[in-house]
Amino acid sequence: MPRVKIVDTTLRDAHQSLIATRMPYEVMEPVLDDMDKVGFYSVECWGGATFDACLRFLHEDPWERLRNFKKHFKNTKLQMLFRGQNILGYNHYADDTVEYFVKKSIENGIDIIRVFDCLNDIRNLKTCIDATKKEGGHLQVAFSYTLGDAYTLEYWAKLAKDLENMGADSLCIKDMAGLLLPYAAEELVKTLKKSTKLPIELHTHYTSGMASMTLLKSVEAGCDIIDTALSPFALGTSQPATDVMVKAFEGTQFDTGLDINKLIDLAKYFSKYRDECLKNGLLNPKVLGVNVNTLKYQVPGGMLSNLISQLTEAGKLDKLDEVLEEIPKVREDFGQPPLVTPSSQIVGTQAVLNVLAGERYKMVPKESKKLVHGEFGQTIKPMNAEVVKKILGDEPQIKGRPADNIKPQLKDFEKEMGFYKEQDEDVLSYALFPAVAKEFFEYRMTKKTGVDSTLVDREQGVYPAQ
Repeated sequence: MPRVKIVDTTLRDAHQSLIATRMPYEVMEPVLDDMDKVGFYSVECWGGATFDACLRFLHEDPWERLRNFKKHFKNTKLQMLFRGQNILGYNHYADDTVEYFVKKSIENGIDIIRVFDCLNDIRNLKTCIDATKKEGGHLQVAFSYTLGDAYTLEYWAKLAKDLENMGADSLCIKDMAGLLLPYAAEELVKTLKKSTKLPIELHTHYTSGMASMTLLKSVEAGCDIIDTALSPFALGTSQPATDVMVKAFEGTQFDTGLDINKLIDLAKYFSKYRDECLKNGLLNPKVLGVNVNTLKYQVPGGMLSNLISQLTEAGKLDKLDEVLEEIPKVREDFGQPPLVTPSSQIVGTQAVLNVLAGERYKMVPKESKKLVHGEFGQTIKPMNAEVVKKILGDEPQIKGRPADNIKPQLKDFEKEMGFYKEQDEDVLSYALFPAVAKEFFEYRMTKKTGVDSTLVDREQGVYPAQ
């Protein structure tokens, strides 16, 4: 039996990280049968930003993409990334919507649902966990790895045990910013192995230049599964290379059992598309290098580039060092949340405004207020009481599970978009991205019927003949 299992991310996180999730299905299809024969534990191919990108930029139905994957992957599990109560969107949804999305994901082909919450608030995971178990899917819970005095080995060990007790089938260390150092990974995996009997998977990014070493030390410490991407779409802000890691473990007690020659053939195929992306500008060489600032400031690469963009627009790039010094202070005021979407954007933007306004929390965006109000859940540490008072005034913070305040939504979504519905799953596409989904539905209608969708009488519900 192979000692280490491989989850290949080429079809999801790799191209999300390097080319903003723009790889179309037509590029993937020619090699899907070959990928199925490699022997991966699973392929991560859906969820994350793929859903939005399919609808918004690629004119693809994400559900159709999933069903097509299932036709080709007869021997390999299909895996998706699920953002807890946010599903794949950016706000919390009612339980009925979360449950239905899980049901339809598994029904259309997903085998493994990896679910995480940006604050590691396990209350935001419960509905997805229960729904996945009910539908017979494999439930992998990921915790967002981050640094800070509250994030001790004891904290991670307790969190792992709590997630095991909630029904997780496996656990994932989700190191979205590439902050997990090799020897820290070794220590963390050993600690988790003592606290839980569940398989442990490690997902990291190459942003800081540490990822291959981190995977190596984690495997030596007992990590069961690692996430990698085929070499043309590896490194930089993506994952370590599948082919390289397989070769590194070859002939050792950790041998993956995968055929390096099959991986080399797949790499040759994706190399051609990578060259196209470099030529047309879709792949920016800047994302392929090592960003040492990730380690210096403990700020994810995407967050740092966003800060630079905001300051450049304001003509205040000279304030970057001040903003970088302000970020940990804001993060502490906000209860030390992990810096992952959406908390990274919220903390970063607030730090920029604090510096540019010359007064802390003089300008507060609605997203900061939502975080402080408790609409994303509970942070690991209490927030700064003075800052909470300045932002919320006399309005109390939400202390319970945020979704408890959201009424069932599905019937309303169905009513709003009923005219466009061609399949049950369309309701979920609309629920997550109403405006984008409508545009896609109209594109689909025009493509199928040859009739300009803008000429259709929506009020009368007149739909052109199929």
